[in-house]
Amino acid sequence: MDGLIYAYHVPKSSAQQQYTAARLAALAEERKLRKSLSELPEHIERLERISSCESASRESGGGTTIPTGNRPAHRGESHGAMDAARANNTSSSSSSSSRSEHAHQSLLNNPFELRYGRRYLRELPYPLPVDLVELQRQNLRTLLSCQVFGRAICAPGATKKVPRKVLEIGCGSAYWSSMCHEYFSSLGHPNVSFTGLDVAPLAPDLKKQGIDWTFVQHDVRRLPLPFDDEAFDLVMLKDLSLALPLGVPFQEFLDEAIRTLRAEGTLEIWESDHVLRSLLPHPPPPPSREPQDRETANRTATFLIAPGTPFVPAQNKYLQHANTWISEALNRRSLPPLPCAGMAQVLYQETEFLKGVGIRRVAIPLGELRWERESVKSAHDSPMSNKGKARLSDNPLTADQAALRQTALITVLQMIESLEPLLKEVSGKNTEEWSHWWASLMVDLMDPTRGALTGECLEVGAWWATKLSGQ
Repeated sequence: MDGLIYAYHVPKSSAQQQYTAARLAALAEERKLRKSLSELPEHIERLERISSCESASRESGGGTTIPTGNRPAHRGESHGAMDAARANNTSSSSSSSSRSEHAHQSLLNNPFELRYGRRYLRELPYPLPVDLVELQRQNLRTLLSCQVFGRAICAPGATKKVPRKVLEIGCGSAYWSSMCHEYFSSLGHPNVSFTGLDVAPLAPDLKKQGIDWTFVQHDVRRLPLPFDDEAFDLVMLKDLSLALPLGVPFQEFLDEAIRTLRAEGTLEIWESDHVLRSLLPHPPPPPSREPQDRETANRTATFLIAPGTPFVPAQNKYLQHANTWISEALNRRSLPPLPCAGMAQVLYQETEFLKGVGIRRVAIPLGELRWERESVKSAHDSPMSNKGKARLSDNPLTADQAALRQTALITVLQMIESLEPLLKEVSGKNTEEWSHWWASLMVDLMDPTRGALTGECLEVGAWWATKLSGQ
């Protein structure tokens, strides 16, 4: 299978099978409803009302529920008391829908609030700020991923047959859309249409950059998404692990993303782990890797990850502290500290809708690795060497490779800084204690002569699949 490097089939539980069957039925009813309302001016309003009822049902009932607000009434129902009950339920649902719609519109009109001296999203569990500093960090992380993947899209099908319409969900600053446009333009396709969706208008007007660009403001937790069935050829979900918890909420959202994708279209997901691990010396090359992937890894001095890649927990004491606090803070919010570990399983549970799942995971060291320097030293100390003994500080990396690793380290440190309010809470540190810990962390990790890093890596991953025909 082209692009498939490693994965395993996950047997479905009976609960998952029941959920999938019920979700299929619900989606079929939604599609029938959309077709029947396609000529009516209140089409969008009706869909929003159904979404509001579904959201209210999930919030109040708990567990997995399937929307029933769009089911036709049975012809044999009695009247009288049942009519009165139905009238009361309708009135209650309309009131709840109205309140939900009002709250949603209020959030879209004013999505920001100031906390801890930084700008955050209001009334949302998203733990990171959304100010300029954090957006620049996310842009750097996107740039890093494009560099280590070798391009802005990993799915082989999307490069062989360039899509006409692309949707980036949770687009933020839309930097990925800009990078993807540049990549497709380099392939001779500058007219690809891009749509970005986010709860806050953070993206600039990419039309000024010559991009066919549309921005849609919408809360990704509010389903259905405001797009028609099969509206896009490529749907990108990037860095959503801190916005939607894995499990039923993410599965429902993923079904909606797949609904907007045309048959034989491409779904792609990019994520990075929030907890760091250390790569053991001299990891073996993964088997059956595409030659282009190996060439990119060699060029960027990064390491392709396979099931046998040897990792251990982070060895640096400050990163051990950060890992512990990040894990606890995210677990309290039902968010995954290691989203890369579960993403393949999520896609393999969508066998009714997706085929051709592919995976690519890369470890980016946060600095020069000791065993890399030792290898160079050993080579220089060889009797055949004219240079004699080499200094331990001799750098085996090119300037570009060293800059890439330094950028990865900076994005990790900036994320710890962005999570400061949460990490202070779980660590129990006051402001003075946190400032001392943070200063010690910076001295320890940013001074290359200290050799404090012992194989710690930033792990990033890309997953892709093709939508089955007839879905």
